[in-house]
Amino acid sequence: MINLSYSWESRRYPRPKRSELKKLAAKAAELAGLPTDMDWELNIRFVGDREMARANEEFVGHIGTTDVITFSYFDDAENLFPGETAVELIICMDAAKREGESREDSDYSREMVLYLVHGLLHSAGEDDLSPAPRRRMRRRENEVLAGLSPEFDFQTVFPSAEQ
Repeated sequence: MINLSYSWESRRYPRPKRSELKKLAAKAAELAGLPTDMDWELNIRFVGDREMARANEEFVGHIGTTDVITFSYFDDAENLFPGETAVELIICMDAAKREGESREDSDYSREMVLYLVHGLLHSAGEDDLSPAPRRRMRRRENEVLAGLSPEFDFQTVFPSAEQ
C-alpha cells in the first residue's frame, strides 16, 4: 500500500484535496510500475520557484528552478522498512503555471500531474538524460497520463488559482 504525505508551501495556489491527491498518486505509482505489494510512503513537497531553485542547487548542483526533483530509495528496496519513505518528490507549482500557460495542450493542473508522473517514472527506473531514454520517458508519461485521465479530473485534484 502506498501512503502519501505532502507539504503545500504556497498561498498562491489552492491546496489539493488530500483524498483525491492520494488516490491519484497511488494510481500513478501503480501505472508507473512501482511496487504495490509492499507498504511504502510517497512524500511530496509542493514549492514555488524560490524554494525549488534553492533545492535544485543544493541537491542537484544546478542553478535556477526546475519542474520536479526526484529522490528514490527503491534501489535499496530490501532495506526499506514497511511504511518507510521510498520516494520523495519536490514539485514546483510556479513552473507548472508557466508551462501550462505556454502550451496549447496543457494547463496548470495537467502540468502538476505530469510532474508527479515524471517523478514517479524516475523512481521506477526511467531516465531522460539522452535521446532514446528521453523518448521512452515521454511515451511512458503519455501512457500513464492516459491511464489516469478517465478516472481523474486533474482540475479537481489541482485547482488553478483562477478557479
